[in-house]
Parts: sequence; C-alpha cells; structure tokens
Amino acid sequence: MREQLASEGELVATIGEHVLSSGGKRVRPALLLLCAELCGYTGPRRVQVAAAVELLHSATLLHDDVVDVSQLRRGRPSANAVWGNRRAVLVGDFCYARASSMIVEDGDLEVLFVFSNTIRRMAEGELLQLQRSFDPSVTESHYYGVIERKSASLLSAACEAGAILGKVTRAERRRLAEFGRELGLAFQLRDDALDYLAQEAELGKRPYTDVREGKVTLPLLLALKRCTAAEREEIEKALKSAAQSAARGLADAGDAVPPEAVELEPVLRLVAQYRGVPDTARRAEEHVARAEAAIAPFPTCAAKEALLGAAEFAAARDR
Repeated sequence: MREQLASEGELVATIGEHVLSSGGKRVRPALLLLCAELCGYTGPRRVQVAAAVELLHSATLLHDDVVDVSQLRRGRPSANAVWGNRRAVLVGDFCYARASSMIVEDGDLEVLFVFSNTIRRMAEGELLQLQRSFDPSVTESHYYGVIERKSASLLSAACEAGAILGKVTRAERRRLAEFGRELGLAFQLRDDALDYLAQEAELGKRPYTDVREGKVTLPLLLALKRCTAAEREEIEKALKSAAQSAARGLADAGDAVPPEAVELEPVLRLVAQYRGVPDTARRAEEHVARAEAAIAPFPTCAAKEALLGAAEFAAARDR
C-alpha cells in the first residue's frame, strides 16, 4: 500500500502515510485473504487485490471526514483537520485512482466489475444519507439502504473477490458475498450502537458524533418508532438544533468542526428509555447468525474458523 502511494507530489505520500499509520482493523483485506484461502487460492494476486480494497477504504475515509466535517479519525487528527478539505479530497481521489489501477493491473474482469460496482454503490449510500440528514422521518428501509451501500458493500466485495480468485462455483461465490454483506451490516450496526455508548478514547472520535452530524441511525430510529408524540417533538427539536449548529459551523469556518452547543439530552434519554442501543446490538447479532449460516456449507478449516471469528468480532467489539 505504501508503494502504491509513491508520487511526485510529496503531499500525497505525507497524507497517505498519516492515514495508513493511524491504525485501523484492516478487516477488509483480511477477509479477502481468508476467503481466497477458503477457496483454495494462496497466490500473490490476493495481496495486490486486498491492498487495492484497503486503499479504496482509505479513500472513502478521507472523503467521509470532509463530508462530515470530522476532526478526529482513530483518535488522531483527521487529514482534513491537519491539511484542509481540498488536500484531503484530492489525496482521497489519488487513492481511488491507484486502487482502480491495481485492479486493472490484476486483469480479472470479474474482479474489476465487482470493484467498480462497489464504488458506485458506496457513493450512492453517501448521497442517500446526506439527503436525509437531521430528518426524523427516516425509515428503517432507508437506513438499511444507506448502510448496505456505505458499509456492507465493500466487505461483501472483498469476500466475493477472494472467491473469484479461488475460481469457485457461482453458488459458493454468492455465499461468500452474502457472508461479507451480513458481516458488514453487523459491523455498522455495532458501530452505530457504540456511538451512544463508548467514550472518545475508545471510539477514536467524539461520542454522539452521528446525531451531531445529522445521522439518524438505528438506536435513534427505534426510539422514534416507540416514543410518544410529545417525546418525538423533543427529538425533532434537538435534531433541528443540531442542524442549525452544523450550518453555522460550515458557514463560519470552512474546515472547522461544527459548534458543540447542541442539546443532546432528550435524544440520549429517549434512546436509553426505549432500548435503542441494546436492540441495535441484538439486531447486529442476528446478522452475524446469517453470516455464519452463509458459509456453513464450506468445509471446516483454519480460514473458515477465522472468518467465523471475524463475524463474532463484528457484533461484540467495543471500539
């Protein structure tokens, strides 16, 4: 990955190193490597394709932090906070381009199709989320449409690419793509629950970031479905306040984080009262069970055990 970020522009390597050295779980390349191994392929192509998938993920993080006006990423200042929005976006574009080149260099048209389709779906997910920011009328269907595209599609693509490298049957390929999709949904649901639970040191970002940024995620959706009309008005007022705060922050300073003077107490109280977090966590466990069922027909081996462990981790992690 570091080799691929070599460029005549020094800033590309500098920002790229900042992103790569800030940690991260490397879940997507690990899934690709394991799925390829499960399907009988352990050759060098899997390293290049896995690195391309992680570079694509890095590009989305750079762009997401700009879109969300985020100042922290994995406990460190985000690239846009250090170098500004324009530079962060352009380096994200460079990462997209390099990742795409690596897939083209691999030469497998089926991997290329999966990869390009995933980029399209991830962009759709970001736009779907933005168009309903701070909107209390968001439905579960819309929410799932967002996280399936933004989060689950890349994990599904990583698993499917591993299956393609292993030249397995279409049915086995579909099973691994489904495994990645269900694991991705579980991973995002857990992430959305943690935003209401964990502290900044554990999350690597401020808690309650989602609601500050206008993201009506499942814990809040469940509260909105279950609360009274008067309580719903409290939530709507808090979301309106958050929207106004975000708008002021963007207007006052292009790269600055939105002001923190947002009244979150009604949202946090009602999410807790109506079991938004534990029921979101339970939903994540249901998706883990579906992921495990998807790969049940594969023979037991070290790669399969590791994939099952990854699924369990997706719903049980605390950061």
